[in-house]
Amino acid sequence: MFIIYSATQKEFIEFPVIIVIVKEKKSFTVLSIHDILRNYWGYASFRPLQEEIINSVLEGKDTLALLPTGGGKSVCFQVPALAIEGMCLVITPLIALMRDQVENLRRKGIKAAAIHSGMHSSEIDVVLNNCIYGNMKFLYLSPERIQSEAFQVNLHRMKVTLLAIDEAHCISQWGYDFRPPYLKIAVLREFFPASPVLALTATATVPVVKDIQDKLKFRTENVFQGSFERSNLVYFVFKEEDKYGRLLKITKKVRGSGIVYVRNRRKTKEISDLLNKNQVTADFYHAGLDTSVRDKKQDAWIAGKNRVIVATNAFGMGIDKPDVRFVVHMDITDSIEAYFQEAGRAGRDGKKSYAVLLFNESDLSDARHNLSLTYPLPKTIKAVYHALGNYFQLPAGSGKDQVFEFELSEFCRNYKFDAVTVYNSLKFLEKEGYILLNETLNEPSKVYIRAGREALYQYQVEHALLDNFIKTLLRSYGGLFSDFVKISESELARRSGQSKENTVHYLDEMYHAGLISYVHQTTKPQIIFTDHRLDSLHVIISDKNYNDRKKSAQRRLDAVMGYLKNISLCRSQQLIAYFGETQGRPCGSCDVCIGHHKTGVSEEDFEQVVTRIKPHLLRRFCTLEELVDASGGLKENTVLDVVRWLLDNEQVIKDPENRYMWHK
Repeated sequence: MFIIYSATQKEFIEFPVIIVIVKEKKSFTVLSIHDILRNYWGYASFRPLQEEIINSVLEGKDTLALLPTGGGKSVCFQVPALAIEGMCLVITPLIALMRDQVENLRRKGIKAAAIHSGMHSSEIDVVLNNCIYGNMKFLYLSPERIQSEAFQVNLHRMKVTLLAIDEAHCISQWGYDFRPPYLKIAVLREFFPASPVLALTATATVPVVKDIQDKLKFRTENVFQGSFERSNLVYFVFKEEDKYGRLLKITKKVRGSGIVYVRNRRKTKEISDLLNKNQVTADFYHAGLDTSVRDKKQDAWIAGKNRVIVATNAFGMGIDKPDVRFVVHMDITDSIEAYFQEAGRAGRDGKKSYAVLLFNESDLSDARHNLSLTYPLPKTIKAVYHALGNYFQLPAGSGKDQVFEFELSEFCRNYKFDAVTVYNSLKFLEKEGYILLNETLNEPSKVYIRAGREALYQYQVEHALLDNFIKTLLRSYGGLFSDFVKISESELARRSGQSKENTVHYLDEMYHAGLISYVHQTTKPQIIFTDHRLDSLHVIISDKNYNDRKKSAQRRLDAVMGYLKNISLCRSQQLIAYFGETQGRPCGSCDVCIGHHKTGVSEEDFEQVVTRIKPHLLRRFCTLEELVDASGGLKENTVLDVVRWLLDNEQVIKDPENRYMWHK
């Protein structure tokens, strides 16, 4: 046995010591990055830019990698981490993705663990112990954990040789998903000054790219950016009143599997039922379903048992299904970044696929209304925070790192709040760093054996009634002496011939005897206080932060509106231009390019005419003669065809005197 002090539990804890004597090898083989890729992932070659990014990291350079959704970002830090000694710290805000990657690495025989909000303190202690004394290769962390006492106490004892920052756009106030805890990541550089930083994101505008490097204290600017252009992906935008009818036409016309995105949970089932009634096999998915149910739905869709999955934006992160032929958005997204990421889940195998966005006039007003709801008044946000403290009976000055199960409906009923207002207030408090909200947490029960084998055997001798149960537990689950292992009380009860109630009772008995750590299953959403509860007078919602974020959100929504209404520039060109890539060519296949074909005017000529006449049309009404003059020598018929098309598609309006103006 050896004893360490647990900063989370404020007590000393015993851990078993296993000593393994290994004969010294006279020689060993170091795998190349290509060997690692082939042995662990089964790929013969890297995707574009992956090898260059990996080599940059192995040279010790701070590196920012911008790769589109499905571009293989995780390989860029997992491969170099396996090629060098020491451990890789991976910072990510996405708990679901964190879990998936840890499980995937473990299945490959690679030692990986995660620490995130909502974990029991004893779980965290075991993970930290394994990182210090074991041969852990990957530790995944939520950004909030960096500032926790338990982590900081143990950090300097870890051998960390690579820092990987996923979803790096979250560190920038100019980014679409800014999170204040990301600003604390740079403190890790003080602990590991020689370790390179690899920042990764799929979506970052030009200002965000610079901001990421500044905030992470890059020694030298170093960016690898893949093209945002997806040449096999065809974008369509349809202004459509009968969205369901259009969706059915798409599913009939485009073969293969698809994703349909909607904003609310009710619609997922509604549209799924509609598709099934029309002989399109479909299922629905949203964050309110149990984890086991979501996993089954996801697996069935990936296996091709259901052709279409209808989902909220909770679906898709970390899922690698290469043969998705279409992604349809039935509602407007809040940003181009979100749309580009979700649409990009189609056609990852490089084959022709479609991204379709449907909207109508009411959607435009709904989107503006939803934006206003997303930003409750600061006094309302403070009132929600104050009510939270009362709800959990937390005195001011207490509660740091405490985890509470949270029932939104009960909370709203008790304090007479509107559910949407509360939810958006909680999200704002989360972004300000006061709390964390785990909405989709569904953790199975876990067991870790704290006692040594001798002590456990002695307990079995003294408690004959539990002897068979303990033997069944040990036979059913491996690794119980070194880490927390997920268990199923129902399955354990079946194998041991006990009722589920007896099984839980026996596990609780062993826990109280100090033999095991036993964490019960968690199914409800959770609120975690990241700091001690403040008096409501001291809760600061900065006017500047509030107004800046609201304006930034408004700009992003305006960009989406512009994308919907712009039918003069190729869809692909519009999207990549948003991310600063201005050299893209017209795709020739999107709804805009097809519209240009119908005019008989080439994409290049069409774009030239619009570029030259639009500034004049934005200022005042112009005659056709004035527009021909403004076109700079282009053929009169070409200008007339373009103006006629703009008028037919409501881009310009005409007054009684046959003069034209841009429809603002």
